[in-house]
Order: sequence, then structure tokens, then C-alpha cells
Amino acid sequence: MTHSHLSWPGYLRPDGRKGIRNLMLIIYTVECAQHVAHAIAAGEADTHVIGFPGCYDNQYAVRLLLSLARHPNVGAVLAVGLGCEYTQPAKIAEVVRNSGREADWFYIQEAGGTARSIAKGKAIVDHLRRHIQTTTPLVPMTLADLMVGAECGGSDATSGIAGNPTVGAFFDRLVDAGGSAVFEETVEMLGLKPMMLERAVDERARDELAAAYDKAEDYCRAVRQYSVAPGNFAGGLTTIEDKSMGAFVKGGTRPIQGVIRVAEAPRGPGLWILDSVPDAHFMQFGYTNPNDSEGIMDLVSNGAQIILFITGRGSVIGGPVAPLIKITGNSKTYRRMEDDMDFDAGRVLTGQISLEQAGQELLQMVVDVARGGRSKSEALGHREYFVMFKHQNTPALLAGCRA
Repeated sequence: MTHSHLSWPGYLRPDGRKGIRNLMLIIYTVECAQHVAHAIAAGEADTHVIGFPGCYDNQYAVRLLLSLARHPNVGAVLAVGLGCEYTQPAKIAEVVRNSGREADWFYIQEAGGTARSIAKGKAIVDHLRRHIQTTTPLVPMTLADLMVGAECGGSDATSGIAGNPTVGAFFDRLVDAGGSAVFEETVEMLGLKPMMLERAVDERARDELAAAYDKAEDYCRAVRQYSVAPGNFAGGLTTIEDKSMGAFVKGGTRPIQGVIRVAEAPRGPGLWILDSVPDAHFMQFGYTNPNDSEGIMDLVSNGAQIILFITGRGSVIGGPVAPLIKITGNSKTYRRMEDDMDFDAGRVLTGQISLEQAGQELLQMVVDVARGGRSKSEALGHREYFVMFKHQNTPALLAGCRA
């Protein structure tokens, strides 16, 4: 089935990518500035907030922030700092301006404190919003211009046989139309190495997949933490291998082009796996404790304009920058949480619709959101955000992006 008839207006960015939203993004560069950042955004239309709470140098966080600041759904950025921290708001604004977007910044200490900073910030947001509303070109956009990410959370026994396969059926359609699909959670692919490798499009992809799998397995063994929880068991899953089988099917059936890292764009269209597992030689004391927000923001940092979140047990999560569409394979969950859940894939299990029909319906829902329709988490104002405190052995996005 072709989808050449599906088209909608998109926001053209200087790098050639197209956004489905034209957002103002406020970035705070230390926890001390987060209250002011949220107060500036309060009551402001299409203004989202992200930030990094640490005072210290963290290249992983800087890469993530810079990628989100230059996301195709973002039109302009205001960076707000306190004045003592390592991450410099002026540098963030500079990188954003170099991408062809509008940006501004200030320190709360220099602005005169909370009240004056909020007033200053709101004036800047008003100016930047007016600018992007009148100057951002609108151009035709199709599935070939779309990148969609997929993440699991709160899985149950229906996730692997209805929710995730529905996303896989949609991903096949998206890839066939020339678009990009990204799914993550290599720690939820344990036990599936042969299945992963046989999906590789070429030897390079095979080597990348093997390395990502081995690292995920070693990491889980080292920290004695696997991506399976009591809620999964209560929902009918048994082991990490059981969960892995269900998690992997959200990738559909098309060849896997390779592996990308956090804040790295795919090297071309097609199906990609995101590796967000910390590199072994950067494991310090303790270990990371990722949650759904971290995985969602990692996918957004790759440039995904829309995120699909599959949950059997239900979730109320959302996120900034990219709309989140929540899918469940459990019709009971959908009925119980209909105000939060977007798509009932449980109808596949009852025979009301086929898997092919579910994939087609999900495609239409994605297009409706791309055209400006609000997902339920968007309408409810959910914008949960999380930056993982970890480092990865990857080069900086831009030399001099830190102080």
C-alpha cells in the first residue's frame, strides 16, 4: 500500500529537516534556575522547558541539551542560568544561533533575582515567539520527512502480542514510505542476539548490533540489574527473555540499518536501534537507574518528531519537544485509562481488527498528530523530562560547547 497521498504542512528548519511543531524551548543550566525557567513558561503557549540540574561538567548532558535545542520541532531557544554553574547558557545560545535558529540567554544573578528574571524571560519569549510565528517557512511534509521513536513502559503479557506488534506494523509502513524509525532498550533484547544479527542490513550493521548487544549484557551482569520489574510479573510476564521477545517485535520486520547513540541522528532513512547503555569504562560508583522519561528523551534527542509509547499496564507520562502517543495491547487498561491512552491495540486480541488494520489505524493517528492534532498527553500538559547523569565515550557535538 502506498501513502503518497498523505501530506501536511511542516516547519522547515535551516538544516533541511521539517518539524511538526514550532515550539519555544526554555533550557535551564542548573537546578537553581529551574523554578525561574518554569515560571517563565507558565501560561505561555507552545513553550516547553528542559534542563540539566548539575553544577558540574557532564558532556553527555551537554550533547543531549544541544541536540534537543536544535530539534526540528523547536523554532527558538531561551537559555537561563544562575551564574555559578559549569554549563554555560551563552554557549548554548551560540550553538543554537549557528544552527540558524533564534536564541537568547541570561543569568538570574545578573538579572536581579527571581521576579525580575521571570519578567525578563517572558519578554524574551514573547519576542522570540512572534519572530518564529512570522518567519518560519511552511512546506509540504510527508512520511518520508518523519522520524518516529518507540519506547516500552509498564509492559504486560499483551504488550508482546498486541501493543508492540501494532507499532511494528506501523514501522514497516513508515520505513517503506521512506521515513525513519528508531527503537531502543537493548537491555530488553537480552537472549535475542541471533535474531538481532539476522535482521542486520549489512556487515557494518551486524557488527554494530553485536557490540551493542554484548555491552548491554555485560552491563546488566555487572550492575545486577535487568529491565524487568514486579509490575511486569504481575502483568503476566515471566523472565527477561520473555519480555525481550515482546519488546523486539516493536521493530517490525524490515532490515536494521545500524546502531545510533544518544543525540545522534540516523545516518539515513530506515529502521535503527538506539543504544543508550553507558560505556563500561565510564561506569563509576553505583549505576544508572533509568526510567521511561529518560528513554523517551533519548529518542527525541535523535530527532524523532513523534514518540510511540507502548504500555500494557497503563501510563500517564508525556514529554516536551515531541508529542507522545500511548498505545496499549490491553483493552481493559485502555477503558480504565481512556483519558490518557491514545490507541487500543487490544482489539487485535479480540479479533475486532487484524494486525494489519491496527498498523494502518496507528499510521493515520500519527499523521493526524503530525498535522497538528494533540495526543492525550499533550492535551493534558504532561511534559515529564529527565537527563541521565552519565558520560559516554563519544566526541562532543561541537568543540567549545562548554566553558
